[in-house]
Amino acid sequence: MNKKALTLTVVANMTSNYGEGLGNISSVQKVFKNGKSYATRSRESLKNSIMVQSGMYDDLQTVVDKKVNQKVVSDKINATNCRALEGGYMNTMGTTNIRKSSFYLTDAIACDDFVNETRFHNNLHLASNFAKNNKLNLQTDAGKCGLMPYQYEYDKTMKMYSITIDLEMIGKDENFDTPEADSKEKADRVISILNAIETLSLVVKGNLDNAEPLFVVGGLVDRKTHYFENVVKVKEDKLLITEDLKDRIKNGCNVALLEGGNFKNEAEIKAELTPSSVAKFFDDLRDEVNTYYGV
Repeated sequence: MNKKALTLTVVANMTSNYGEGLGNISSVQKVFKNGKSYATRSRESLKNSIMVQSGMYDDLQTVVDKKVNQKVVSDKINATNCRALEGGYMNTMGTTNIRKSSFYLTDAIACDDFVNETRFHNNLHLASNFAKNNKLNLQTDAGKCGLMPYQYEYDKTMKMYSITIDLEMIGKDENFDTPEADSKEKADRVISILNAIETLSLVVKGNLDNAEPLFVVGGLVDRKTHYFENVVKVKEDKLLITEDLKDRIKNGCNVALLEGGNFKNEAEIKAELTPSSVAKFFDDLRDEVNTYYGV
């Protein structure tokens, strides 16, 4: 099999993005399908978190041109020698140059439909401090003290997302006549993305959110597509184990489970899919990436 891509489908326990607010009320982003609403974390949010935590954005340079902020790109700084540009760019300074991302993500969509949980907060301590220092009465001068109650929808549930990396595109930039990155640099870029996925964390409204994989399946395949997106399904904290899922795993891929009762049918998953630990899964995958690039 001529392997061209690395694809993963991940189930993780994570919070959602927040969309448009109405006054002091924040609502989570949702999609509507099958007659129900499902909370989501956008692919843009996931991609940004992965680029930051992987270190891929460590060499990012930006510029504001005509009030538009964009990544710096030139014949001296491009995807061959700047990791931050591996996620794609459009630069309109002078000649417009566009390079697509070498990896693609789906939105992380909740496995079960949305159940609203509203949280209520206020900045009472800060307002009280201001009132005390300025000799104001907090009850009668609430506005002057900046007292502000607010509320937001809260959602932290199992969500599923997929990522596919085009292994043939890593470290190349067809917009410029620059030698592509060497094999070790290519492997390091892919591995840094894998490292971020393995230990992914998100900060949402000041809270640290552990978004590490509870279940992950994938590997190196010959198709540049989200190979497992349509066969991984979770319903009421149970992973649906189908023949299609088993067949695709047998096609040169692997599966891992984070033990600890995250899935109600954990025993069935172990018996039917014989998963490895998440740590071993990513260790093996890093070895495969190094082998692919001949490192």
